[in-house]
Amino acid sequence: MADTLVETVAWRADPLIWGSGPRTFEAFLEPTCPYSKLAFPKLFELLEAAGEDRLTIKLRLLSQPWHLFSGVICRAIVAASTTAGGREAARRVMEAVYAERESFEFTDHASGPNLDQTPNGILARIEALSGVGVKEPFLIPDLDRETKWQSRYARQNGAHTTPTFMIDGIVRAELSSGDPVAKWLKALALDDPASAAR
Repeated sequence: MADTLVETVAWRADPLIWGSGPRTFEAFLEPTCPYSKLAFPKLFELLEAAGEDRLTIKLRLLSQPWHLFSGVICRAIVAASTTAGGREAARRVMEAVYAERESFEFTDHASGPNLDQTPNGILARIEALSGVGVKEPFLIPDLDRETKWQSRYARQNGAHTTPTFMIDGIVRAELSSGDPVAKWLKALALDDPASAAR
């Protein structure tokens, strides 16, 4: 495989959206943030508890510069979403990175063995852990239009750190990664099972 792809590559980033309900819960996450790691599995627990017909989960990527491989990994997640596996391939990449977070992070954000790591090495590690081929779509020349959109969207909505949560377009600063899923359900007014029938 050549190191570059032709500029006419046709691609589509599958939106990282699950569920189809009228209430919307958006989570701005960073792939090596320990608090995002804590929040990530709870999103799918929340969707299961609420019901896919009552809730829509939207996952947004918010790269953080103090996590030094953040940009590379965010692009790799977007790259995964352009493959045949779409959002589920992207989810597998995120699960793999969170499961081995220390393999992608620096000691005290500045030192440790990852100083000798390269972006190609990071991509190879992601592929080995997730089983998702990200190296080829990572090279799509204009893939950055999606990563830039993610960054602009976060800034426009006042999300600056991770994780940040929004309900129906409003940032909810009182919600955190340490919350039980029940608190998120309550904030969504989806904690009453009887409301499913209404």
